[in-house]
Amino acid sequence: MIAANQGRTFLRLLAEFRPHLRTDRNLPARLQQRLAKEKRFGSRDRRLYRELLYTAIRHLPWIETLLARSEEDALRAVVWLAVDDTSTRPLKQGLPADWPPLPSTIAARAAHLGVTEPLLPEWFRPHCPAAFESPEIDVLNTRAPLWLRLQTDDTRGVFEEFTFRQWTWKPATILPNAIEVLTQADLTKTDAYERGEFEVQDLGSQLLLEAVGPAPGSRWLDACAGAGGKTLQLARLVGPSGHVDAIDPRSTALAELKLRANRARLSQITVRQHPPAPDALYDGVLVDAPCSGTGTWRRFPQLKWSTTETDITTSAQRQREILARYASHVRPGGLLVYATCSLSHVENDDIVTEFLAAHPEFEPTPFAKTFGASASRTGLTILPSLHNTDGYFVAALRRK
Repeated sequence: MIAANQGRTFLRLLAEFRPHLRTDRNLPARLQQRLAKEKRFGSRDRRLYRELLYTAIRHLPWIETLLARSEEDALRAVVWLAVDDTSTRPLKQGLPADWPPLPSTIAARAAHLGVTEPLLPEWFRPHCPAAFESPEIDVLNTRAPLWLRLQTDDTRGVFEEFTFRQWTWKPATILPNAIEVLTQADLTKTDAYERGEFEVQDLGSQLLLEAVGPAPGSRWLDACAGAGGKTLQLARLVGPSGHVDAIDPRSTALAELKLRANRARLSQITVRQHPPAPDALYDGVLVDAPCSGTGTWRRFPQLKWSTTETDITTSAQRQREILARYASHVRPGGLLVYATCSLSHVENDDIVTEFLAAHPEFEPTPFAKTFGASASRTGLTILPSLHNTDGYFVAALRRK
């Protein structure tokens, strides 16, 4: 039997947050604040209730159906579906003896619970049919992994500190400088992080620029730099003899980028709040475009329910404008790289197809690497199931 006090606490928190689960995009911050207010909670309690609430959010249509049957049915389902770790294991041991181990597929889990509702919004099906089928739907409803990009060739300091802290990790099989940390921990509190020896960056995000292969010594414009995750990676790829101009209109994002660049000792980055001069030309321009974020739904499951189809069409219009605006800064023979963390063709292949029709001076160019992903004429789509990542799209276009 599931511990009564923990079950009641979870159901109370679920009832408190339930009216906001389909609308509140700021849910992670709100949840963190709410759990911090409970002075009786220790760190393990907060991990437990965070995991249970996120499990409920990932499987929200199922949990709503089960709540209509009984709170006990819903509680058992959430505990059964939750990640098996030290915080949830005691509750899992309280499940009925005839409940099976958690199957690997969504279809088998649904059959056991007697539910049929899709775990993605139905309006999204035409945007990415593969997301509704196995294996994508299975991966999209699991907790996202924690990937790091190592920023030093001498990794001994990183691994020695992780070993001292009794953290576990494993290397990526496709990138030598990427590792998955298997322990849930605050990595920003480490000495290695303060020394700039690694950055938290999803493996899929790392693959985008690796697929393009920016040349060492080349000069690039990062037109939508944000806080600089890809900016830092791009600077490492072009090396000390290259240069990256990083642009973002938000001063707070640029301040964070400067801190990260200084920590990583990357002097080849110049941070700017305004676009370059109209006649400025670069070997490459990266447009890591603002998007709906549908590729990050496993990492931010609340976005599955708060994102609308209008959000995608609005993002697509903005993407068209940004891509056209910065294409003029690519020198003849240079590269224009367009990337999103979306799985919708409206923000990906459709944008590139429209751009090529309007700009015949550009043409698709082969990728340096594809990492097993499916490459079309318009770009490379990295589905989450391929390498246990978020979902991404990248296009590489060369100016004739």
